[in-house]
Amino acid sequence: MLAEHFVAKKDDQRPIVIKKVKKGGGGGHHGGAWKVAYADFVTAMMAFFMLLWLLNVSDKETLEGLADYFSPSSASVSGTSGSGKPLAGTVIGSQGALDASSSITQIQGPPPSAQTDADDQSQAEDSSETPKADFADKLQDGAMNALEETLRQAIQDSPELAQHKDQVLIEQTPEGVRIQITDKDGRSMFRDSTADLFGYAQRLIREIGAIVSTLPNRIAIMGHTDGGTYGAGSDYTNWELSADRANSARRVLSRTGVSSDRFSEVTGKAATEPLYPTDTFRAENRRITILVLREAPVVSPRASGGR
Repeated sequence: MLAEHFVAKKDDQRPIVIKKVKKGGGGGHHGGAWKVAYADFVTAMMAFFMLLWLLNVSDKETLEGLADYFSPSSASVSGTSGSGKPLAGTVIGSQGALDASSSITQIQGPPPSAQTDADDQSQAEDSSETPKADFADKLQDGAMNALEETLRQAIQDSPELAQHKDQVLIEQTPEGVRIQITDKDGRSMFRDSTADLFGYAQRLIREIGAIVSTLPNRIAIMGHTDGGTYGAGSDYTNWELSADRANSARRVLSRTGVSSDRFSEVTGKAATEPLYPTDTFRAENRRITILVLREAPVVSPRASGGR
């Protein structure tokens, strides 16, 4: 009995362990945070592979020029004056700096040999600039190629936007990457005779804005109409309509994250640049053009220390 009592008492002293199971909230995939992370990931991978491609296609001279471009340069200035010590001078006496017996020394240019050395140095600097310029051009080419491929892939990967991919024309021009969103018969971007975008067109522009917002290049937006007469007898014509539609696209890009100082121009072209010149009334002539320029961004006066 004593042993049984001891065992029972020992069992009563065992600690009680309570397990709490946390259940996940779920539904996180319905938010939009993953799109931001995905865009950052795609941008980082695009930059990484673009760098690998540039290193692979660049020749030895270009790589050496790139190394020189990023190498820190230093210059030192030393000299003696007056008393023979650096930055030393002579105190002007009471008789003044010059008197009647002072002689004037004529300053002459450098001897021919020194001038030749200066010319040679100038030519060497010009030749060293060439690899840097070539590398900058290749860098821009790589960025434009990556942008075009990323845009095509993003539209194709979205089931909702893929059904409208026949309305998106992407091509490279000497000015940059040109993205054109066109109307189709029975499928307009804007409500008739207005600058109000339909929902699917806004989503297309937002998808484009999410990608181009990661680049520093400036952007130009142009609005186009077909050859039909609008606003006969009114001051509001195709010029005003095309400009308002371009500005509607700009507002969507701004809400997506494109800063206002990156817009180089927002213009209306009316029917002056038809996509199909032989059929000016064709629906595809009504379009929005978003041009990502091949140039580096212009530094604002505030960033450069100006007023």
